[in-house]
Amino acid sequence: MALPVICNLQKIVLYETKARCYIVGSNYSEERFRVLKIDRTEPIELAINDDKIEYSRREVQDLLRTLEQGNRTKQTKQKYAPGLSRTVSAFGIVGFVRFLEGYYIILITKRRRVAIIGGHTIYKIEDTSMVYIPNDECTGKVPHPDEARYVKIFQNVDLSSNFYFSYSYDLSNSLQYNLTPAKVPEEESKDGSSHGKILATRLQPSQQFTWNEYLWSKARHEVHPDWVTYVTHGFVGQHNVCVFGRPVYMTLIARRSSQFAGTRFLKRGSNSKGHVANEIETEQIVHDASLTTFKRGRYTSYVQMRGSVPGSWSQDISNMVPKPPITLDLADPYASLPGAHFNNVLARFGSPIVILNLVKTRERRKREAFLTGELITAIKYLNQFLPPKHEMKYIGLDMARYTKSAKLNVITKLDSIAANTVKQTGIFLSGACIQPSLPIKEGTRFDGPEDNKSAFHFKQTGVVRTNCVDCLDRTNTAQFVVGKYALAHQLYCLGVIDKPNVEFDTDTIRMLEDLYEDMGDTLALQYGGSQLVHSIQTYRKLSPWTSHSRDIKQTLSRYYSNAFSDADKQSAMNLFLGVFQPIAGRPNMWDLHTDYYLHHTEAQGLEMESTRRSYTQWFDDDVINALPLPAAEVTKSACGDVIVRVSPGDEVVDPFIDYYRPCELTSLLEMFCSNMPHSIRTFMPKSTSDYSPFKVRIQQSKRKEEASSGELRPTLPIAGRLVTAGSPKTSENTSSSDDTSSDTSDMEGSSFDNSMAVSSATQFNMKDVFPTTKDIYGVEFKDPERKDTMIYQRYVSVGVNAKQNCMEKTSETGKIKICNKKATRLIPHSVFNLDSSYEVTPPTVDRNSKATYENYVQGLIGGSTRLKRDDLSIYRAYMRQKSK
Repeated sequence: MALPVICNLQKIVLYETKARCYIVGSNYSEERFRVLKIDRTEPIELAINDDKIEYSRREVQDLLRTLEQGNRTKQTKQKYAPGLSRTVSAFGIVGFVRFLEGYYIILITKRRRVAIIGGHTIYKIEDTSMVYIPNDECTGKVPHPDEARYVKIFQNVDLSSNFYFSYSYDLSNSLQYNLTPAKVPEEESKDGSSHGKILATRLQPSQQFTWNEYLWSKARHEVHPDWVTYVTHGFVGQHNVCVFGRPVYMTLIARRSSQFAGTRFLKRGSNSKGHVANEIETEQIVHDASLTTFKRGRYTSYVQMRGSVPGSWSQDISNMVPKPPITLDLADPYASLPGAHFNNVLARFGSPIVILNLVKTRERRKREAFLTGELITAIKYLNQFLPPKHEMKYIGLDMARYTKSAKLNVITKLDSIAANTVKQTGIFLSGACIQPSLPIKEGTRFDGPEDNKSAFHFKQTGVVRTNCVDCLDRTNTAQFVVGKYALAHQLYCLGVIDKPNVEFDTDTIRMLEDLYEDMGDTLALQYGGSQLVHSIQTYRKLSPWTSHSRDIKQTLSRYYSNAFSDADKQSAMNLFLGVFQPIAGRPNMWDLHTDYYLHHTEAQGLEMESTRRSYTQWFDDDVINALPLPAAEVTKSACGDVIVRVSPGDEVVDPFIDYYRPCELTSLLEMFCSNMPHSIRTFMPKSTSDYSPFKVRIQQSKRKEEASSGELRPTLPIAGRLVTAGSPKTSENTSSSDDTSSDTSDMEGSSFDNSMAVSSATQFNMKDVFPTTKDIYGVEFKDPERKDTMIYQRYVSVGVNAKQNCMEKTSETGKIKICNKKATRLIPHSVFNLDSSYEVTPPTVDRNSKATYENYVQGLIGGSTRLKRDDLSIYRAYMRQKSK
């Protein structure tokens, strides 16, 4: 199995002269360097030169010194202007872009760690810099009047908002795809092994989830691959579930598709290639962080997806109404657009595809129900031509009706759907001695690398595709419930819990809910212009009445964004992704009435009759032949420039250096692992005595809700209901609301009703308000014994006598001073007089001891040496005595 190549260019500095731009990149330890040269005298084209030579530190310093001296200009008789100026320091290059004038370079100037997977660090872009390359003084060209406006539109895409990258991990693909070994030609593998080298592969990102593909389209093939930094858009979050000291990292990654990207009302349905609006791939990774690398560690992941209902439909927002009517723009009797979409889904995930439709089915005025009818008709038509065992599964749930009904519980219904769907798709498992908890499909297991035969891999086949109208509020809650069920199986397969079940109101599920809430708010801001209107707590019917004001605020914010700012955001995305490319002499972007023709190639007349799919065979041959496995993983291969031959332990394949940074001084308090959200520090109540993250802790909002509904359980005394200020949301000695009977573990030997509880609560003392340490921690304080007191007094006297000045106290008569210092002398426990707490003098080693140690080391390196005659005689005498 080929190892991934770690990018060596993690520090970048941009230097400028009047005629050239020099970009110097180095690895983190600043031992390997590369240099890019860009011509600044070219006003339009990008003239970039990469010699693809690796320099040392001294060679780069000599090069920069030469450039500085060679480009100096004389300002006065005695002073010279600097010939080489340092412009920007950065951590990566996002790409190059041109509008109507010359090219700009976009640099990552600030980054932040957000997750660690297999020793590979994932960064979030915090700030960028956009530098204009041509020198107008050399070109003498007059700027185009529309250039500044295009720059302003382009910069509306805020790269510091939820854009992520990694130097060594492919964020655009799932963990299962990244760990699937690529097929390497035999001649490539033989050639590498014959010279003592190992094979490594460079990142092969998915174009669908790479957002700077267009920005690198002109320069990617001209430069060394280490210069290219691939950027994804969406969400990345990671929490540490501490199971009695054992770190279990829970990571949530959401990848937003770049193929039909846009805002809420301006991008609905799908384009002509089958890419749907608001298409997001959500991956939930749970792994044991005790071991770092993929090779030795144990990893699990589960992938879901969301996306708009495939088809040609839209909503007219010209009338300025909160819920515009849904219109079907194009009749599609042969389901060509859904067919193209589901062909792509089958290629990425395999079968079965479980379609969870949360759109309303009953409405006074038919609106959302149009989409449900079109989706069901398309699925029935497409399933006719699939093999029966690979047919798509459809599940419909009117989530809005379930939520409004007091008799129906939408979470319980979603939980049963999750159990059914996860069993059909399975989860991805990787690691030594890992045992699956779900039935294994044929062909989904593959062995690990040759040097780790105990490792196994079990693939996930198929995916749960969830959608509502916007794919925001309802979809996020449904994905959370599916993720909760998958999390239980992931923890069980890692050996963390003894059965695949994790209850609500535990610290672990609260952490998972926190991740999904953050992801939902982030994705809603990107697509809808506001955070989630209805959170997971709303659908669980736990949110307090004060949350209604928040819901109204988010609704108004979403309405304002859709009405006034979505058009500008859509134009910025079209320009950033290269959907619209400015050309002098043609209409500008702001002159177009719609961008429909930019996203639908058949409307431009570019789609030929020969490229149209068959009405019956709507799938590709390689896709159907690979089922139930994903065709993208079956056909995964590596050849050409993707393969790199390196020495074992080289920096480009060893994540140790990139993860631990041995070349820099690091404080433990500043490390990402110490600062990430922690189950004990962030989510566990401070007053708890049970440190298990799987302990059920009921929330106060649930107790209030039970009290308002008249179903309050027998209350405990005040001591049993005490909640500290550090844990306002949890109460320790109570049970979950999912149980039908009250918890009596804290009321052994007593039985009382509500009236008795009230009377006991009115008559309490200080012990009721402040529980003893034995009740909380299981430890009871007692007076020290006599011998313990004497030992402590001797310990204090040693410390007093060690002080330089004699501590005296006045006697009772006030005339005699008594010195407490006894004849105690503290002698340093060292034979070296110069030793101190700041410096230690190393001892001198005599010649015989040094020779003995050198012989010992040489024996370990070269093997055993010949015994001397005296040693041999001693050994023979020992054996003769032992035989007697």
